[in-house]
Amino acid sequence: MLTGVQVVLAGGDARQLEVVRRLTELDAAVTLVGFDTLETPFSGVVKAEWSPDILRDADALLLPAVGTDDDGSIQAVFSDQELKLTEAHLSVMPKTCALYAGMAKPYLRKLCEKHHLKLVELFERDDVAIYNSIPTAEGALMMAIQNTDITIHSSSCIVLGLGRTGLTMARTLQGLGAKVKAGVRREESFARAFEMGFEPFYIPDLARHAGNIDLLFNTIPTMIVTAQVIAELPLRAVIIDLASKPGGTDFRFAEKRGIKALLAPGLPGIVAPKTAGRIIANSLTQIILEDKRQRGNAP
Repeated sequence: MLTGVQVVLAGGDARQLEVVRRLTELDAAVTLVGFDTLETPFSGVVKAEWSPDILRDADALLLPAVGTDDDGSIQAVFSDQELKLTEAHLSVMPKTCALYAGMAKPYLRKLCEKHHLKLVELFERDDVAIYNSIPTAEGALMMAIQNTDITIHSSSCIVLGLGRTGLTMARTLQGLGAKVKAGVRREESFARAFEMGFEPFYIPDLARHAGNIDLLFNTIPTMIVTAQVIAELPLRAVIIDLASKPGGTDFRFAEKRGIKALLAPGLPGIVAPKTAGRIIANSLTQIILEDKRQRGNAP
């Protein structure tokens, strides 16, 4: 249980609603900021204005998937007010307080380092990333179906990267009967792709494998689908880039050549916000419970 734990949720989207439900089930004291237009009732939850004072006794501050932008602004889809995380907020927070976000930009990292506060990037955790790969793959399939006139079954697909997202993507395509090539960088990934029934190749050879492809899914957040690669793709091909912004595709050249290229980061929160929220909630509560035990506060 999280009895006595003070959690402040600042901003966010529909995923945060599942987090609030889980926190209240575990008896945490929850304060919401940036939810003034939210009509969903939560028993025992307090709504407050954004100010340093509400953080003086906080044990945890939960920020949205992208914690803040480059000037400290916090996304809040349930509010018309501007929220901004500043020095004044962090300066009053207890040193035992931790900040949680899906991912953090340099602004947030530097603030936390300066004030010696713990920062947890939930999307960097293996468990969260693997769970999130499921709605990511489903969302990518949805986009593929919407933007092609063929079935996934018997289509020719390339998946670039066999990491936490790429592996789920490749297995999902294979399960639907697609012919899947896997672009990898390491020998062990090549061997694993072969073992799983994919057709592996090394990334430097990508252009040579692009000539007869229907769908290309990229999960690598560096420029990898270059103009040279796109020049080899058939005009029917669709690129779905799942890497974080700005992706790994030369979108300018793809448009110039007439090839559809879609940047699709953050699919879990778009196609399955309830599931994505539960994933965040489960990981967040586990970490807070463990921190509580380490401080000797566990019952």
